[in-house]
Amino acid sequence: MSLNPIRPWRNIERRQSRQIMVGKVPVGGDAPITVQTMTNTLTSDIRGTLDQVIRAADAGADIVRVSTPDQESTAALRQIVRECPVPLVADIHFHYKRAIEAAEAGAACLRINPGNIGDAKRVAEVVRAAKDHGCSIRIGVNAGSLEKHLLEKYGEPCPDAMVESGLDHIKLLQDNDFHEFKISVKASDVFLSAAAYQQLAAITDAPIHLGITEAGGLTSGTVKSAIGLGSLLWFGIGDTIRVSLSADPVEEVKVGYEILKSLGLRTRGVQIISCPSCARQGFDVIKTVEKLEQRLEHIKQPMSLSIIGCVVNGPGEALMTDLGFTGGGAGSGMIYMAGKQSHKMSNEQMIDHIVELVEDRAAKLRDEEAAAEAALNVKS
Repeated sequence: MSLNPIRPWRNIERRQSRQIMVGKVPVGGDAPITVQTMTNTLTSDIRGTLDQVIRAADAGADIVRVSTPDQESTAALRQIVRECPVPLVADIHFHYKRAIEAAEAGAACLRINPGNIGDAKRVAEVVRAAKDHGCSIRIGVNAGSLEKHLLEKYGEPCPDAMVESGLDHIKLLQDNDFHEFKISVKASDVFLSAAAYQQLAAITDAPIHLGITEAGGLTSGTVKSAIGLGSLLWFGIGDTIRVSLSADPVEEVKVGYEILKSLGLRTRGVQIISCPSCARQGFDVIKTVEKLEQRLEHIKQPMSLSIIGCVVNGPGEALMTDLGFTGGGAGSGMIYMAGKQSHKMSNEQMIDHIVELVEDRAAKLRDEEAAAEAALNVKS
């Protein structure tokens, strides 16, 4: 447990949505906001795709999407699903048969635009396959691929056009008595995305998948996604997220968790609070944080760690974190535990010592979790 108290002004009241299942992962309702990513391998490359899915899952991905543009991909999906540690979403564009094949192969969810896969008969066939195989569906509206009649009606991609597209697709599913769906209205423009999501959230109880599509590279895309997704999440909108980066899918997962952790919506791993460093620093803060981030990447239990270069803000930050180190000059600094001064430690030994303290705390948290789970099993 973090030492940070819950304050009324920090509370986020999430929009009430109904809950669906993506495999064994609940989405919407009171379920935690899930973090998704997408592979960039050829899905027909079974080993390469599996390796990427497993790395994403190890980083914390709850759900992973894979592209299934052809029969080779849907055939490979069957084997990938058998070895996959998380539910898979099959990404479908245009060809309704790929959606049916993906459902038969064991996909937990189909990402489609019902209006793009053919006439009402074909939509009905896809829905029947989803029902038969326990698939949910994500309606994926994108500003870059809106229907021609909507572009003619509105003149350009706009929130009204995106929401109308989404509602049209929802009706196609509901007309087939299918309700296990979530929906997204993505754009690469932050303002357009945010406005469309706000309109959508007000008129449907479907779970909402958030994303700023084609956000950019690791740095620019992270900033763009943090602004767009963060503002929506802050106002309680969003049940599952994907950060779209031109980067390793694992980086998308990391950024997704950092956005959620900054808003107190998910807790996973070590949250490092560190100063930007200045002439007052008693040790090299930047290199220290870089090394700690690398060496603590394997920690899954939530905890906070402050790394502050001097005593101006260091003691105050350490009061609010589980562990802390504040530079004090003369080659050493102060270790804080549970918000209190604990002992001095040399700068040279500090990184190894902090890693040891974090790992010890993580082990205790794991033991507590196991004990609580065992007690719950006994009661049930």
